[in-house]
Amino acid sequence: MSTYAIGDIQGCFDALTRLLDYLGFNPTRDRLWLVGDLVNRGPQSLAVLRFVHGLGDAAVTVLGNHDLHLVMRAANFGKPSREDTFGDVLSAADREELLTWLRGLPLFHLEDDQAMVHAGLLPQWDVHQARDLSDEVVAALTAPNYQDFLANMWGSEPTTWQDSLAGWDRLRVVVNAMTRMRFCQPDGAMELRAPGAKGPPERGPAGCLPWFELPNRRSRDHLLVAGHWSALGFKQTPDLLVLDSGCLWGGSLTAVRLEDRRVFQMPCPRQVEPAGWE
Repeated sequence: MSTYAIGDIQGCFDALTRLLDYLGFNPTRDRLWLVGDLVNRGPQSLAVLRFVHGLGDAAVTVLGNHDLHLVMRAANFGKPSREDTFGDVLSAADREELLTWLRGLPLFHLEDDQAMVHAGLLPQWDVHQARDLSDEVVAALTAPNYQDFLANMWGSEPTTWQDSLAGWDRLRVVVNAMTRMRFCQPDGAMELRAPGAKGPPERGPAGCLPWFELPNRRSRDHLLVAGHWSALGFKQTPDLLVLDSGCLWGGSLTAVRLEDRRVFQMPCPRQVEPAGWE
């Protein structure tokens, strides 16, 4: 059995199937770890969702910011974007089944000495606290009144974590860290909106560091698998795998076999122009 961690798919279903064929992936034997952003910007969001949903326990998936954007737009929250390409999901006969499944996915997955999140973790959180906080968000997304959460989920404040945070502020910080964050101030405050906040590390906001370089990051004792940062590209260190290698922008779709860290990459045709890094 092999476990393959795969970077942001974003509706690029053809690239995904080519990569899985290259890997010789067998869902009766192997598993996938998918770092989120299954949908949007690429041309086949519906096909990706149907495929991953159909894999059942052979796929472990965490939510990304584009997945949450789809959930919000389906409930008429958030702002539509001219770059959205998930209309096929919204008009599908099985949309409610797929959206209910999507809302039930976690933001963080922990398994032995390895963990997965879409964007990152704040330095104060160890992996066990991160799992508990993800569970709080799942509870809000699957509650009968989940639309109340969607109405209050988006926004960039607060920027810092306190254990005493409660209500929508608490959940919003968790969502922002786990699905949107790239840079932080040295004290751990997220920088989500400043110029350069979506770009590569060398052009990041003044005085900020990539979240994974913050001193005293408590999640360093586990291998953390993430995506989200196409301007960073593929990055591998002893305690980190960042897997968004820009398939959407004409880069590649990256998989790493977790058992031996072997890297596999499938070149991708460009779906959109590389502007406004997401």
